[in-house]
Amino acid sequence: MEVRNLSEQAYDRIRHDILYGELFPNEKLQIDAISERYGIGAVPVREALNRLSSEGLVDRKSHRGFFVATISMADLEELVKTRVWLETLALEQSMRNADEAWEDALVVSYHRLARTQRLLPTETGREISEEWEVRHKAFHLLLLDRCGSSWLLGFCSTLMDQAVRYRNLSMNTNPSKLRREGAAAEHQAILNAVLERNVELACQLLTEHYHITLEGLRKVIPSQSDSDMPQSRRAGGGSLR
Repeated sequence: MEVRNLSEQAYDRIRHDILYGELFPNEKLQIDAISERYGIGAVPVREALNRLSSEGLVDRKSHRGFFVATISMADLEELVKTRVWLETLALEQSMRNADEAWEDALVVSYHRLARTQRLLPTETGREISEEWEVRHKAFHLLLLDRCGSSWLLGFCSTLMDQAVRYRNLSMNTNPSKLRREGAAAEHQAILNAVLERNVELACQLLTEHYHITLEGLRKVIPSQSDSDMPQSRRAGGGSLR
């Protein structure tokens, strides 16, 4: 039981640092160094890394150990394409099952997100608003909540987490206050289309929302040829070696 609890702690902390750009793509995750970093023993750390490997956030390379999973523009394009396929399907079905309680919850979720947006630092920098990320995911998942498939919601949630990683790495290396503000307007437009029960427009706006983000990341996400170089070297970050 104690090992499992420590494994859960290690999993949560390593996963958090990967998603929020504290651990960089291709960074080697040596068991001893990770254990020292988090003050957790080697056995639960190894269990956590194996679990993260199964989720695609960590690569386990034969005879070389564990590494933070690489990123590339090609991978991001595939991620966005898959998100659009799944989330527009889920949104369409969710809107067809809409009721007043769901709409009320969406309005509340949007206003919480917008309020958090207003409280973000006025100067761009490396600041990461974890509260914003939580509320952002909550809003996007709630849009899909009435789709009628827990499997589909689970897949969409996993893809959202992968997108968080790309977004936070880009904000750490090339922060953009304008993109944050633009995203807020896009969320408002999507909400309005949903409340108007305009399925076609809502799906179109959601698709455009993801493609605008994709285009904004082209300058900071490595090409496939660069993806073997640790992101930490390009961004000036540290390494657990």
